[in-house]
Amino acid sequence: MSATFGALGLDNAPLRSLASALRNAGAAVPLRQAKPMEKDTLLKWARQQQPDVMLAALLAWKTASRWAEVAALAASQFLLISPAEIIVDWMQTPKGRRADPFKASRFTVVKGPLTAEIATLLQSLIPFNNLTTISTTKLDELWGRSNLMRGYTAHSVKRGAMTRIFQLMGRGVPIPPHLVERLAKHKEQGGPGALSGVTVRYGADPVAMARALETGKVTIHLLSTSKSLFSRWDNL
Repeated sequence: MSATFGALGLDNAPLRSLASALRNAGAAVPLRQAKPMEKDTLLKWARQQQPDVMLAALLAWKTASRWAEVAALAASQFLLISPAEIIVDWMQTPKGRRADPFKASRFTVVKGPLTAEIATLLQSLIPFNNLTTISTTKLDELWGRSNLMRGYTAHSVKRGAMTRIFQLMGRGVPIPPHLVERLAKHKEQGGPGALSGVTVRYGADPVAMARALETGKVTIHLLSTSKSLFSRWDNL
C-alpha cells in the first residue's frame, strides 16, 4: 500500500510509521519463550555456586527479574537490608536508566522465605559495584554445559518465577494482578491500588514509598524451602 501511495504521488510517511510501529510491537512479544525453571532446580544449582552467583540467582527469582537486571545491581541500590525485609532500587540498572524514574516498579520489597539468607549473602559481599560478573551470555554457556540446567536460559528464571506466581493465584492466594506487573517491572495497566508516576514522584522517603507500593505482598510467597542454603560455607 505504501508503494501505491508513492506511485500516486501521495504522502506515504504515515504508512511507513505505522508499519514500523507494528513491527516493533510484534518484536516486543516473541513467540518463542524461554523454558520456565522450577524453583527446586534453581535452588539445587544455586547451592553449589559461589556466593555472588548464588545471590544473583535467588534475587532474580525472588524479584521476578531478568538476570542482567540483578547482575548489574550495586550495593548502593539496596536501600534496606535486614533479615525480615530487603528493599531494592532498580533505577541505576541499564534498563532502569532508560525508564521513567518515577515508575512504581522502581522499587521492590523482598519479604518472606529466604529473605534472611539473602540478607546474609548481601552483607557478606558488600561493597560491590556489580552484584556478579557473570553475564547473561556467560550464564547461558555455563548452563549449556550442565546436565541439570541444560535447556534453560538466563530468562528461564524470570519465567519460572512468574509461572509460580500465576500458579499461586490460581490456587486462591490473594495476589493483586497489578502488583504482579509491578514486581515484573512491566508497564502497569492500572487497577485497584495502582499509583501513577505523577503520584510516586512526590514521595521523598524511598523506603516508605517502596513499602507503600506493596511488592512485598508478592515476594513473600516465593522461594520457600526447608533446606539450608549455606551447607557449603561454615563462616559466611
